[in-house]
Amino acid sequence: MTIRAIVLFIAALLFGAFSAQAGNLGKPSSLNDKAPAVYKAKFDTSKGTFVIEVHRDWAPNGADRFYNLVKNGFYDDARFFRVISGFMVQFGISGNPDVSAVWHEATIPDDPVKQSNTRGMVSFATAGPNTRTTQVFINFGDNSSLDSQGFAPFGQVVSGMNVVDSIYSGYGEGAPRGRGPEQGRIQTEGNAYLVQKFPKLDYVKKATIEQPTG
Repeated sequence: MTIRAIVLFIAALLFGAFSAQAGNLGKPSSLNDKAPAVYKAKFDTSKGTFVIEVHRDWAPNGADRFYNLVKNGFYDDARFFRVISGFMVQFGISGNPDVSAVWHEATIPDDPVKQSNTRGMVSFATAGPNTRTTQVFINFGDNSSLDSQGFAPFGQVVSGMNVVDSIYSGYGEGAPRGRGPEQGRIQTEGNAYLVQKFPKLDYVKKATIEQPTG
């Protein structure tokens, strides 16, 4: 079997898996559960496991959106497509182009910035006022300069930060500014593009909401 045939076979498997998953994600407006006041999201990744603890009072809109995305499997098999050493790791574009298409304009209102973008804090990416959708980033260092730009942390990594630190960063900044993946192509081609062009990217195997114990 040629390399191209192998890549196409893998892409077909990924597409099939995501098509089955897309049922719960095909209508963003229906995924509007209110998140608990505090909850934990466990991320099992290709590098190990990390846990994000979310505080709804930090950023209610962001906390609710993240809760619904994790609960319904949005981040499963998503790549960490933008990893800049010393700055942050970004993820949250679905590997299924059909899912990406329906969430691309599913924005949420901004939250006031109540916490700072320091090491381990988690915020939604934004392209301007009220443009947050599904992409999030974890801060590697003290990025408090982002606070005044409207990036509102909604949670923090409470275990496994060493795993976050080890996520593959060799591709650097995304195209066209760097040699990493082009976000537009991830949106339209999904994991088929990333598997072929950026095979070293680490990824989320499965993300789940941890149920309280005791």
